[in-house]
Amino acid sequence: MRNRRKRFGRAAILFAMVLLTGCGRDVPTDPDPLIHWNAALSEESPQFTDESDPAAEGPVASSEDAGMESAGSEEVPIQNVTEETIPEDRGEYDFTIAFAGDINLDEKWCTTIYMDRQENGIYDCISPELIDAMNAADICCLNNEFTYSDRGEPLPGKAYTFRAKPERVDVLEQLGVDVVTLANNHVYDYGRDALEDTLDTLASKEISYFGAGRNLSEAMAPVVLTVEGKTVAFVGASRAEKNKMTPQATEDTPGILRCYDPEKFLTAIAQAKEQADFCIAVVHWGTEYSDRLEQVQTQTGRAYIDAGADAVIGAHSHCLQGMEIYHDKPIIYSLGNYWFNEKTLDTMLLQLEIAGNDTESHVGVRVIPAVQKGYCTQYAEDETQQRRIFDYLESISENIQILEDGSVVLKNSPE
Repeated sequence: MRNRRKRFGRAAILFAMVLLTGCGRDVPTDPDPLIHWNAALSEESPQFTDESDPAAEGPVASSEDAGMESAGSEEVPIQNVTEETIPEDRGEYDFTIAFAGDINLDEKWCTTIYMDRQENGIYDCISPELIDAMNAADICCLNNEFTYSDRGEPLPGKAYTFRAKPERVDVLEQLGVDVVTLANNHVYDYGRDALEDTLDTLASKEISYFGAGRNLSEAMAPVVLTVEGKTVAFVGASRAEKNKMTPQATEDTPGILRCYDPEKFLTAIAQAKEQADFCIAVVHWGTEYSDRLEQVQTQTGRAYIDAGADAVIGAHSHCLQGMEIYHDKPIIYSLGNYWFNEKTLDTMLLQLEIAGNDTESHVGVRVIPAVQKGYCTQYAEDETQQRRIFDYLESISENIQILEDGSVVLKNSPE
């Protein structure tokens, strides 16, 4: 995206994983990172056939016979011309969207201070396996949990306020980010001017944003991206604050889209689905540092699927929460911290693989397991550590199991 072709292909991903090491760890020979839970499509590789016969030799009875051309009194043989078999265009597609959780580039925050002390910046903070997977995805999305600006003052009475210099947006480019959600409880930490600076900064780098805007119409509007001839719409909303300090946008003032009352978000999802082949609803919700779901998460998460979302992706809790498959569509309740602080926490890079053709489609999920620890997010290369994270996710989820390669399937379904 953004004037570059991101998709390197599966072989390139694996090759990069073999060559590179991250945060002092050996690189795993991990299986194909793009796997979905449904049965793989039956893709036939159409073959072009050439049924031409060898050129005819010698004279023939009439120039009207096939393969002959008159040249004066002599008949000149020419090679028979046959039609190639044209493969049927079934409108096939197969692409990947990567999702990362909370990230923080606030100038005074511990992660940014640590990054600035590293020789290679962000590349010394997040494992190359993870960065490669983000760049290789056709679309990469994360939760931008701060504002880009040099203006504004911290909102009074707010315990934590996050603001990064506009040039920090270069880090998102290094990570391969194409689109961010701004529907969170920190994008308005320094007020209206800082929020508008954030929108301008992202736009200057051709990084799309959703869930916030200069007015309510923009905050509700989807970002629609096209991959392999298919359109994917992203919409976002937040219900993360106990004290509602981040304002909802109005007809003439900037802010975010809220979903304490989900009516507007349900409308945004339905309208987005009308504009695109696939709709991803990203929501900021849940209790911080708790893997227990609030009842409203399961209730509204399913309602968002019913409204037209093909997947629901959650954030805000700063830790992993569970998943479920509802009507054959995934609800990921929280991606957790991706690179947010110094705490030791399990995390993941989530991959949605969307594949299909003119008659069917599949939305599959794969977990790339990782651990945030000491200002660095490391790929979980050890199989025992991977299984521990998978087992933990299964234990807090509704009806899923995670296979050894990280692919998510319905519990007790055939592998």
